[in-house]
Amino acid sequence: MTTTGEDGTAALTGPWWWARWRSAVLDGGLALVSSVECAIEGFPFAGAAGVPVPAGMLFGAVAGSVLLFRRRWPIAVVLVSIAITPAQMGFLMGLVGLYTLAASESPRRIIGALAGMSMVGMLIVTYVRAYQGMARGGMGLGDWSVPFVSITTSLGMTAPPVLLGLYVGARRRLMESLRERADSLERELQLLAERAEERAEWARNEERTRIAREMHDVVAHRVSLMVVHAAALQAVARKDPEKAVKNASLVGDMGRQALTELREMLGVLRRGDGAAQGSGFSSVQAQALPLAAVGAAAAAAASRAVDEESGEGPCLDDLEELVGQSAAAGMIVDLSVEGAARVYAAMVEQTAYRVVQEALTNVHKHAAGAKTRVRLAHRGAEIAMQVENGPPPEPGAASDARLPSGGNGLLGMKERVVGLGGVFVSGPTDAGGFRVSAVIPAQ
Repeated sequence: MTTTGEDGTAALTGPWWWARWRSAVLDGGLALVSSVECAIEGFPFAGAAGVPVPAGMLFGAVAGSVLLFRRRWPIAVVLVSIAITPAQMGFLMGLVGLYTLAASESPRRIIGALAGMSMVGMLIVTYVRAYQGMARGGMGLGDWSVPFVSITTSLGMTAPPVLLGLYVGARRRLMESLRERADSLERELQLLAERAEERAEWARNEERTRIAREMHDVVAHRVSLMVVHAAALQAVARKDPEKAVKNASLVGDMGRQALTELREMLGVLRRGDGAAQGSGFSSVQAQALPLAAVGAAAAAAASRAVDEESGEGPCLDDLEELVGQSAAAGMIVDLSVEGAARVYAAMVEQTAYRVVQEALTNVHKHAAGAKTRVRLAHRGAEIAMQVENGPPPEPGAASDARLPSGGNGLLGMKERVVGLGGVFVSGPTDAGGFRVSAVIPAQ
């Protein structure tokens, strides 16, 4: 983990401008050594300048203590070291000051200018001292030795600290850049993890909704017809035994079809559980699998045809049989088809079939005995369907069968149609009935 932002600010625990206490101790130690050095070098300076020795040593100690501010004002430290170079003091301060300046964020032109000034000053002072030493000692070295010693000394006192400081500064900036990139990557990964969790939660909610919609479409219509036929069977059992037998047969067929589809869904669910346990999935994956398995099972069962022997999903050709089942249950229903029939995508035909199926189921629930009209229109780029029923013939007819309603039918139809890019509209009519309309693009 890296340290940035508020954490990085909290890490600055040193006094004043120091980031850490150890940096303050280091600078204090360097300043103390520099003060002692300059104070010692102030003794000969006082004799050469004709000032009292204590004053010369005090001047040197004060000048050497400037090194304490090298991190805060590196330019000032270098300037002081250049200023006291003619007094032949502050060599440690010059080395450390040039290193600190080169490693800082100062512009390169300022670093180069001050380094050049320091080298020139050191060159002049070294040249003068070497020449005076040769003159006093009568050394027999050639004239080339003084410039050589001066140039070598000035370069040795200037170039190494500057180059080392430039290297350390570049490395420090590189590490800071890498740290910032790591922090940025960490924040991005955290954001991606949060978004992934949100997408997973959204996917779970969508899967639950799809399961509820598919199971509703699979079971609701046939169970509703079973209840309607059972109510009719109870009403005509004594008056018309032959019709009662017919209704009983229809109830049995509907029940067997509903049970077959429920067994298929449960079978897929059990196979999904077994696969999860056999493959060694984690507990979280094993818990998440049944949700997807139920959704797949419900979708597979909902896409079956009403005729089990055909093995194909429900399509527009099955609408006549669907309307016939409602008519057999006592509904007065009329089917009309406009336009030339054509082949649509399987999902489009299944959605159209489910819309008509759920609309007829709602008529059985809420307007038993009402006249119903089913219209299907084939258009160039879309298919439209409409199921409209009139008011029930008797106010209490809708409650005779006692069919429960969960309010999910219209919502499921709208979700199906909108999911394919279509338009769904439903609502009561002026005549007291109800109308369901949908338009689905031909894919």
